Amino acid sequence: MRVSCFVTGTGGFRSRVGSFIMCANGFRTCAASSASRADGFFTCTGREGAFRRIMRLAALRSGQILNQSELARDAQLPTMTAARYLSLLETSFVIRKRPAYVRNRASRVLKTPKIVFSDSGLAAYMAGVKDLPPEAGEPLRGPLLETYVAQNLSSILAAHWRGAKLHYWCVQGRHEVDFAIEDGRDCLAIEVKSASRWNDGDLVGLTSFVEKHPRCRAAILAHNGREAASLGDRLWAIPLGLLLA
Repeated sequence: MRVSCFVTGTGGFRSRVGSFIMCANGFRTCAASSASRADGFFTCTGREGAFRRIMRLAALRSGQILNQSELARDAQLPTMTAARYLSLLETSFVIRKRPAYVRNRASRVLKTPKIVFSDSGLAAYMAGVKDLPPEAGEPLRGPLLETYVAQNLSSILAAHWRGAKLHYWCVQGRHEVDFAIEDGRDCLAIEVKSASRWNDGDLVGLTSFVEKHPRCRAAILAHNGREAASLGDRLWAIPLGLLLA
């Protein structure tokens, strides 16, 4: 397994974080059409707008750990109904569920999947986000960036690393890594940071992952700067544009 596997592929990251939001309005017709068809399909339930609410609430949670009960409560739906609607979104490739990486079974690893929209532009449109300037303090900035990276990594793995599987890693209440890529017994960790600078606190999750997984080939802090640097044993800082170029 080599880090350079990620330098090939499609979909480079633009220099300004959030610039992908510019394409969000292009999904207006697509989203409206999908929701309208679903509303018609579910008319017999008496909940014509329920699917539309689930889709929007899922977009607001893209890149985050799925709490299905909370989602159902916010949508004012029974949990089983919300689960069926999520299943429909997953079957139609609107969302994906990214499983937790659980190779280290001795740890209290969180096993609940993350919910991720397959397209970050559609997620931004459904969430009502039109721009993500650095100074805005938008709470969805991080999750939408993670959605964008997941979208590109999935494409790169499908094209160039077909045996690899995409996960996330989280030890409850302690450490988290955005992406853990598994290939047989080997793995690679990626933590995404929207800023161009980092500090030791940004490396805590990656450092813990490397310590707990001797077969981890590299742990990468993907940032929005321009410089690549070695940060220690198997630890690297790599510009996100290079990683996804």
